[in-house]
Amino acid sequence: TVEERKKINFDHPSSIEFSLLVDHIDQLKEGKPIGMPIYSYLTCTRANETIPVEPRKVIIVEGILILTNPRLRKRLDIRVYVDADSDDRLMRIIWRDIEERGRSFKEVLDHYEKFVRPMHLLFIEPNKRYADIIIPQGGKNQIAIDILTSSIKEKLREEK
Repeated sequence: TVEERKKINFDHPSSIEFSLLVDHIDQLKEGKPIGMPIYSYLTCTRANETIPVEPRKVIIVEGILILTNPRLRKRLDIRVYVDADSDDRLMRIIWRDIEERGRSFKEVLDHYEKFVRPMHLLFIEPNKRYADIIIPQGGKNQIAIDILTSSIKEKLREEK
């Protein structure tokens, strides 16, 4: 049921289909298109349809648990960690979960205390050591963003 699925800890690395993600990255790097899964946080299920993704010179893989998987890390040319203040993270979660996911304030705080905060401390924070670039201030650091942008542009020039 939906209620049972809402109890699943989606802030734990085991909730991510890393083998599929790694396969998809390999396919994109080989020049093959993929069908990216669509996930619903309202029903806590994956949709039957997918989003078609064509191979590109730059592939951006985004997610808070990305650096927890060694197989995936090996496939990333540049690993970036956006370091956000814990209060800012909590405020974004409160806004998102109330506005986009229809949760009550109490549900959001309960979920944060039970899942989000402990998983951040256990998995996300320790794995930032695998990042090549750490962007402080929750991504609002223009100098760090400029360095990252320059690095990507340089890699693209090298491939020509």
